[in-house]
Amino acid sequence: MNWQQISFDWNQVRAFLVTAEEGSLSAAARALGLTQPTLSRQVMALEEQLGVTLFERVGKTLRLTQSGKDLLDHVREMGEAARKFSLVASGQSQSISGTVSVTASDTMAYENLPAFLLQLRSEAPLIDIEVIADNEISDLLRREADIAIRHVRPEEPDLIARLVGEITGSFYASHNYLTVHGRPQRIEDLSQHHFVGFGDRDRMVQYLLAMGLPISKEQFHVTSKSGIVAWKMVCEGIGISMMSDQVALSYPEVERLSLPIEPLRIPIWLTTHRELHTSRKIRLVFDKLANYLTSLSP
Repeated sequence: MNWQQISFDWNQVRAFLVTAEEGSLSAAARALGLTQPTLSRQVMALEEQLGVTLFERVGKTLRLTQSGKDLLDHVREMGEAARKFSLVASGQSQSISGTVSVTASDTMAYENLPAFLLQLRSEAPLIDIEVIADNEISDLLRREADIAIRHVRPEEPDLIARLVGEITGSFYASHNYLTVHGRPQRIEDLSQHHFVGFGDRDRMVQYLLAMGLPISKEQFHVTSKSGIVAWKMVCEGIGISMMSDQVALSYPEVERLSLPIEPLRIPIWLTTHRELHTSRKIRLVFDKLANYLTSLSP
């Protein structure tokens, strides 16, 4: 079907787009400030106009059909154009001012946010950003932050969440460590190596065991709640740990282990509260940050 030859009702298109991003009619209705029956009617009207089924229900969630996936790519472009138009209509980015707080893990805040902030400074010079580098999940509902970058989808129903990308991760160690202790070639070899722990050691061990790796907590001689500190320990040759491939590429002193393990896939969720719909400064930062984080995906 040639989507570009069809005349769209923007309300119906927006209802479809937000439902696809939120994953359910109830969440989409909350995000748009509509009742669920109203939103459902808009989606059904679009399906009727197109003559296709856009969603199929799987349990309590909605799943895009192939027709829905085909349409979504075009609709996202329309949504981005609409957001840009909204910014122009309400004032150029250069004129929007105020402070927006963004929380992220200390590793992401250190490795990724500086490049984004440099870009934002040139595009919106009157926006001030407060970076909250914290590995604990800030409570957006209590206004501990305006925008959060998370690797798990938030469960709070009153928050707006958008899946903006996915990064891959692998196991890494320094050249010095591998020269001294040898390069593991098989999964079984990991039981003979030292590891650097991030966060709760017992939880990390359980996570690795669930992956089928023969790891015990006695192999974690160093742990830290700080991702930056833990990664520094890896770079200095203390042991093996996980890191995103995008970050590790910037550290020539480490190498990825050649193991028969699928790369870790880590989602990136951008989350904010309902003020996204009324605050120009939060809307501006949220949209620009979404575009930037999407570019990190391989």
